[in-house]
Amino acid sequence: MSVPPVTVVRSRDNALAKDLRRLAQDSTAYRRQARVWLEGDHLCRAALARGLRPALAVFSESFWPLAPVEWAQAATKTIVLADALFAEVSALESPAAMGYVLELPAPGAPDPLAPSVVLDRVQDAGNVGSILRSAAAFGFTQVLALKGTAALWSPKVLRAGMGAHFGLRLVEGLDVPDLDALQVPLLVTHVHGGASLHRAALPWPCAWVLGHEGQGVCEALLARAHQRIRIAQPGGEESLNVAAAAAICLHASAAARA
Repeated sequence: MSVPPVTVVRSRDNALAKDLRRLAQDSTAYRRQARVWLEGDHLCRAALARGLRPALAVFSESFWPLAPVEWAQAATKTIVLADALFAEVSALESPAAMGYVLELPAPGAPDPLAPSVVLDRVQDAGNVGSILRSAAAFGFTQVLALKGTAALWSPKVLRAGMGAHFGLRLVEGLDVPDLDALQVPLLVTHVHGGASLHRAALPWPCAWVLGHEGQGVCEALLARAHQRIRIAQPGGEESLNVAAAAAICLHASAAARA
């Protein structure tokens, strides 16, 4: 692999530094720039493991001489930022010493036959990232996000997803009628009604629908549900965190296939 060109940037007024700051700190900047920012070696290694080649590799000036060759030569271009500037770009309390910029995958239409997770206005970035991790772990290959859901490629969701993004088909900005194209049954989590999860016959493939943290799944999706599923809570809590509910339901589907 040829050694990519290296540019050293020390000015906070540099246009590239400004773009990186927006990508790292603005949850929807990736939509305008059609690029995403991955900060830290874990996310960067996860992208490389999936065969992705970043457009930019970004290193702090002090770390650059220590960077492993496979990281330093992974991108088509390398940027070295002064340490203070890297810290200013980063949105982390303890900034990492490296990051990658990836081209945003081109948006596509939902795969009608894919085992899927549907997010109905799930707003917390940590919840969304955790659900993506569960989807990837339990064999669900597609995540469909309705309008009002946290931005799937935002820095916070990327960090919470821990690399799950790179193994999933992600489609966001959907309206409820867009889901009518799915040819797999919709299973809707519901607190007060429906079949108990541990007794239900779970179809495969299917699409699990997870709803807003406070309001749950909207009526339009409830009306489209093939099954309403309830998670038994003998401890008496009113409801589960949506990410916890997702992990339980997706695991149940995976276990039913075993």
